[in-house]
Amino acid sequence: MFKDDKDIFKILSDAVSEGIVIVDANQNIVSTNISADTMFGYNKQELIGKRLNTLIPQNHHSKHDTYFDVFYKNSEKRKMGHDRDLFALHKNGHQFPVEVGLNPFTVFDKTYIMALIIDTTERKQVEQERNYLSKIFDDSLNEIYVFDLVSLKFINANYGAQKNLGYSLDELKEMTLMDIKPEFNEKGIRKLAEPLVKKNRGKIEFETIHKRKDGTTYPVYVNLELSVLGEREVFVAIVLDITEQRNYTQKLEKTVALRTKQLKASLEQEKNINELKTKFLSLVSHEFKTPLSTILTSCILLSKYSLQEHQDKREKHIKMITDKVNYLNNILDEFLSIEKLEAGRINYKFTTFRLSKLINEVVYNANMLLKEGQQIIYPEKIEDISLVQDEKALELALSNLVHNAIKYSSENTVVHLNIKQDESKTTFEIIDSGIGIPEKDQKNIFHRYFRAENVLITQGTGIGLNIAKSHIENLGGTITFKSQENKGSTFILTIPNNPV
Repeated sequence: MFKDDKDIFKILSDAVSEGIVIVDANQNIVSTNISADTMFGYNKQELIGKRLNTLIPQNHHSKHDTYFDVFYKNSEKRKMGHDRDLFALHKNGHQFPVEVGLNPFTVFDKTYIMALIIDTTERKQVEQERNYLSKIFDDSLNEIYVFDLVSLKFINANYGAQKNLGYSLDELKEMTLMDIKPEFNEKGIRKLAEPLVKKNRGKIEFETIHKRKDGTTYPVYVNLELSVLGEREVFVAIVLDITEQRNYTQKLEKTVALRTKQLKASLEQEKNINELKTKFLSLVSHEFKTPLSTILTSCILLSKYSLQEHQDKREKHIKMITDKVNYLNNILDEFLSIEKLEAGRINYKFTTFRLSKLINEVVYNANMLLKEGQQIIYPEKIEDISLVQDEKALELALSNLVHNAIKYSSENTVVHLNIKQDESKTTFEIIDSGIGIPEKDQKNIFHRYFRAENVLITQGTGIGLNIAKSHIENLGGTITFKSQENKGSTFILTIPNNPV
């Protein structure tokens, strides 16, 4: 490129907000604009003469060379990264997602390629957050309804609501709230919701009955609030099907009574047994009501933060809702697992799977729970490790151990996840530097409902480790641990490579 043309190009390209990189036929960088230099972390002119691979992650080099040769020969415009993931490499080693538009041009019989590069990091994050919130709404086991303030007709309902009621979303949109609540007529519903409409209360909680499409009914616990959808006011109802809870409570009372009788005979501590029963029932109630209260409070505040400058506050409460919904779902899953384990109704499904897939799922979910500065060190060289086991049961046990390591460790700490396999078994080590387990409590740590004295003020039911241990032992494995108070814990899970 001669000097005058190059000067004109620099003036024009430096005025463009997107990054521009021009390379010759040998993939040597001949020019960049200010935006590209800033995007990739280089000083002015620093990239000139370097290979284009300098800006591409190492694991994409081989594919890139092939794509470039084909593109150079065809010499046609192309947009890349719009419908698939492309990544660029910052000078500091950080990878980030991009979209790239490629445009060939010729100067003095020499062909060059101009790449117009857009950093899509923020767009990807927004898409992920939007998709994640939509997934929470659709995949929640609870019923979530949105219905019109004036007509009381349904506007939206998640999959959990549709499945439990037996109606499709299209059918629900033709119905009103009265169609699923045999205990209420329109007058009764409006009277119940009057404090919300008049802004005297932010939420209403009550128990009622829902009627399915097939005519059967079931008990529910409802949290109702007023919100805004577009330019109209709507009601949002978060509904818990409490059928299992009522059944579980009855069974729980019988179980506690039996355990009390056994403990009286063996430990001669009648007073402590009664206190344990009261404490547990109180704990169950608290573990449900506190997160629900937080969710509803955040929902109310979200409806008030409608301006752009409130985005930080909205994100804060959206994260709080997400965390609490996940927490409640985990508690419900734990309670249901106890009943199935006691009744012997667990049917394990043995399949062959790559361990890396399972670990990715465990780490992905655990990352949402990380405190400020915490990180999980991913195990190395596990791509070729496979197991023939019940994948879901193993994932549950590993998730419980990793989540505990995060929960009971402070900010700016590291959780190590190590894995090794021999001919007969696979061993997992979950290592943290958290608060540890007091020595006097270690003998009871796998007992159901037991919680060590140094975690009593931390949320938890005391049944996660018990469930994890039961599943692993049913699969022929073991869970052991080493721990020192205020220094951390190491949990060791060993499981056969094939069913025993």
